[in-house]
Amino acid sequence: MQTYDITVHPEKDRLPREQQLAWHIAEVAADPVEIEAPVTEMIINRVIDNASVAIASVNRHSVMSARAEALAHQRPGGATVFGCGPDVRVHAEWAAWANGTAVRELDFHDTFLAAEYSHPGDNIPGILAVAQQCQRSGKDLIRGIATGYEIQIDLVRGICLHKHKIDHVAHVGPSVASGIGTLLGLPTETIYQSVQHALHVTTATRQSRKGEISSWKAYAPSHAGKMAVEAVDRAMLGETSPSPIYEGEDGVIAWMLDGKDAHYVVRLPEQGEAKRAILDSYTKEHSAEYQSQALIDLAFKLGKQVKNWDDVKDVLIETSHHTHYVIGTGSNDPQKFDPKASRETLDHSIMYIVAVALQDGSWHHVRSYAPERANRADTVRLWQKIHTIERPEWTERYHSIDPNVKAFGGRITITMNDGSVISDELAVANAHPLGATPWTRPDYIRKFRTLTDGIITSQEADRFLEVAQRLPDLSAKELYELEITLPSGEIRKNPKVGIFGFGQ
Repeated sequence: MQTYDITVHPEKDRLPREQQLAWHIAEVAADPVEIEAPVTEMIINRVIDNASVAIASVNRHSVMSARAEALAHQRPGGATVFGCGPDVRVHAEWAAWANGTAVRELDFHDTFLAAEYSHPGDNIPGILAVAQQCQRSGKDLIRGIATGYEIQIDLVRGICLHKHKIDHVAHVGPSVASGIGTLLGLPTETIYQSVQHALHVTTATRQSRKGEISSWKAYAPSHAGKMAVEAVDRAMLGETSPSPIYEGEDGVIAWMLDGKDAHYVVRLPEQGEAKRAILDSYTKEHSAEYQSQALIDLAFKLGKQVKNWDDVKDVLIETSHHTHYVIGTGSNDPQKFDPKASRETLDHSIMYIVAVALQDGSWHHVRSYAPERANRADTVRLWQKIHTIERPEWTERYHSIDPNVKAFGGRITITMNDGSVISDELAVANAHPLGATPWTRPDYIRKFRTLTDGIITSQEADRFLEVAQRLPDLSAKELYELEITLPSGEIRKNPKVGIFGFGQ
């Protein structure tokens, strides 16, 4: 890996483009390195994983709305939309929008956490949409996805956004643009311009993940992907973008991040070095914020030891800074204790999640968030007794660069009214590569079949899984077969009509 020191440069310095982070990113994207077999296998896993959660959410309100907007922009030879079958084609940027929203809606796909946090599977919808529209092969798609994961994960390792209340999708725009650049075999100059454009238009505040979390949470990464598609298109037409977007005295770092005295260290693959970052990411077994995955597994174990929930006096979760301040009581969000809160809010409340996991000993992407579940009286009483604190040792593990040390779990201590204590800790989720039951291809297939059961036919599930597992050998025509078709009449429409649907 090559290490780059990133600082702010006054305009009078005229920082050469060859020394700018966007140029370094573009060089990685333009490097025609071979894709290693384990990377290809993991990309197939994540294509299956994305499809699982997209189909599970296909008739949820946000996804219906995004799909309605996409279907208003149909074009022959375009890209497909989840649920609509291979013959329905829309403009690539609108496919990225609709499919990206479907993938993110349940917050149930892969994750990578470091200085920043991310769901790198957000790269796939935009890159796939362009691959379909531009008639690229499965091998081309794999190359593009490998780049998307590499750039996003490398940026997440080096540049923290949330400290400055900037939403993490600011790393998605550049990574999707880079992945598309690799997919299409674009020159460094073109990718450089598209990376700058994509970053410039995808910076937003973290209010989308604060307090009462709205449906925009599902749209934020798909918006970044859509903007990235448009950025690449504009750059291919010969247009330029704000430069240097990272290091400029009026750029992103100077005014949105650490300021004029900032110093970031970003490590990127050297020329000729394989892009392997996807292997450092991990998916979710449970439909909840990733920092809750290990705590859910731990709660399943501890909950078996409690006979009467009203005998519980207190539940303490000792965990990392991020878990405490973002999804724990350190957030000071009263909505995280509100039984009438939105699903988006509940899946960002570790207090709610642990309460339900303790009581049920299982987790379901629909039933665990149902209003009747959140309003159950004994759950509400237990929920109010749960609180979090930060422990430095868990924060240190969260930020460790050593994968054998890095962890996102914590310790749960249940104190009963009689003074007895039930306590244990878990560092990584069972499904994590270093967990008790690390996931392999059969687990991804099981997740796909579980989440799509009752939504698509078993024949359609079999067909998709067969195609997805042949991804390296798919022709451009066969890439459309990565679409999934719902049975006739099963795909729902938003009854409301917006601007794009007016008059249709």
